[in-house]
Amino acid sequence: MAAELNAIVTHRIEVASGLIILRVAPEGWELPEWESGQFAVLGLPGSAPRTMLSDPAPDDEDPNKLIRRAYSIASSPEERGYLEFYVTLVQSGRLTPRLFALKPGDKVVLGKKISGMFTLDEVPDGQNLLLVGTGTGLAPYMSMLRNELECHLDLHTTVLLGARHSWDLGYRGELIAMQRYCPTFHYIPVISRPGEELVPWAGQTGYVQDLWDRGLVEAAMGSKPTPENTHILLCGNPSMIEGMIERLGTEGFVEATRKQPGQVHAEKYW
Repeated sequence: MAAELNAIVTHRIEVASGLIILRVAPEGWELPEWESGQFAVLGLPGSAPRTMLSDPAPDDEDPNKLIRRAYSIASSPEERGYLEFYVTLVQSGRLTPRLFALKPGDKVVLGKKISGMFTLDEVPDGQNLLLVGTGTGLAPYMSMLRNELECHLDLHTTVLLGARHSWDLGYRGELIAMQRYCPTFHYIPVISRPGEELVPWAGQTGYVQDLWDRGLVEAAMGSKPTPENTHILLCGNPSMIEGMIERLGTEGFVEATRKQPGQVHAEKYW
């Protein structure tokens, strides 16, 4: 098993309880070329320790079996030394409790193949972009924003991000800085449990779908997003994605599939 542990944790940033950013660097090999929006596989053996925040390991778990899962990459492809992952703890899960027990210097399995179709390849030039996410569904958007999206004064990029609490809004400082730098970049977070905030929340409340219904994207852009001028990416909770696709369909937006082109591109996280 030791020979398979081909990467090392270089940074572990705790965003909130049950929410971390991990940077993982390959050891003895180089990362392949990849595109923003793609994912890589992380793995640990069943014998690896679990965080104390998780449930006990299942009785049927094999300590000798390698547990693997795919995670979207948050870092830019221009960063050749490591991959960054934005991970939420699943207390009953098999892998995330072990990832949460990692500290800098620990070894992990990193898949040498990077895959995925959730990229900007199908978005034509000259389009506004709306990036809608929940929780760690923000990860692929961070890679895109860090690498591929430039500040165009005539084109708008808007991020709608939903979370339960304000402290679950990862990368918040970086996104606010982007908004200050670029007048056509808009970051609109929303939380669903404002009553649990330690300090009163002055921002949007409800669910990320509500932000579309309230006309906040149109207000931020200064004009109505249409299928002719805007492409929309959806990443995260499947119920959010289904709800957004239904709403967008009533306004003429079409979900892109392998068989048909469209303006809505979706990546379900579970």
